[in-house]
Amino acid sequence: MTPPPDQQHIDLRFLEGPRNRWQELRSVANIAREFIRGFRKLHFAGPCVTFFGSARFKEDHPYYEATRELARRIGRVGFTIMTGGGPGLMEAANRGAKDVGARSIGCNIVLPHEQAPNPYLDISLTFERFFVRKVLLVKYSICFVVMPGGAGTLDELFETITLIQTGKVKDFPILLYGKDYWGPMLLQIDRMVAEGTIGRKELEFVFVADSVEEATELLQDRLVAMWQRAKQRKDTPKWWFLEGRDRIGSAAS
Repeated sequence: MTPPPDQQHIDLRFLEGPRNRWQELRSVANIAREFIRGFRKLHFAGPCVTFFGSARFKEDHPYYEATRELARRIGRVGFTIMTGGGPGLMEAANRGAKDVGARSIGCNIVLPHEQAPNPYLDISLTFERFFVRKVLLVKYSICFVVMPGGAGTLDELFETITLIQTGKVKDFPILLYGKDYWGPMLLQIDRMVAEGTIGRKELEFVFVADSVEEATELLQDRLVAMWQRAKQRKDTPKWWFLEGRDRIGSAAS
């Protein structure tokens, strides 16, 4: 697994306004390096279903077991399970993948309070910048499962909704798990529809489930169709990129 970058070298001033041109150039180079590393490592990883959810729910919480069981069901079909790579519900999804022999991927993030990768990952990447991480989580996924979570989960959810709403990606179902948990947010969305700031038709790709069985029923037909399309686009390793089949799925980054 990739060790986290030295936290003393996190570029904390990147978003604090203009700096000298040399510093800006170094930041661009580092961002490009993160993207290239992610593209190279994840190119043969899919098709993936990405799980989002809180890092704070422990193993004894009902959401943990629901996440693990849903990941088992999706992984058993043949999908790669991808998460943010951390603890809590991310760990539960990766653990569910490992339970059934599905590939398990984590795209972790360096934080001032270190978030260690969970122990259920076949491929582990650690990124310094949230926006690089989010691009890769979307790029290699064909569906999002959004379990209960906090600000980070909401950020990932609404960025993905915006991408679909504006046509940047298409045919990308989002499953929200937990009607009671997401109820207040869904009421706010209803208010937005009523005020005309978002259209009901623009949310046809969002589904809500309250049990693993209901989630499975909502996803199964869509995932089968998306699996078939994803397999038609799947690339093969190229020797001139130094891509050997024995390297695919390696746990080393």
